[in-house]
Amino acid sequence: MAQITNTIRRLRFDAGEMTQKALAERVGVTRQTIHALEAGKYAPTLDLAFRIARAFERPLEEVFTYVD
Repeated sequence: MAQITNTIRRLRFDAGEMTQKALAERVGVTRQTIHALEAGKYAPTLDLAFRIARAFERPLEEVFTYVD
């Protein structure tokens, strides 16, 4: 079964230990959504994935990876 992995937690740490809440506010979702993404319990919509990548000024493929 395929899944989407991400580097959000590491990117938050690299961005001055940005909180989940700060990232959530920046991309327009709840802190719980960011938590679920980091835990691998939720796959983002394409729109949200792009907003998160832009928040870190990274290409999408540096934030999210599709694993077969």
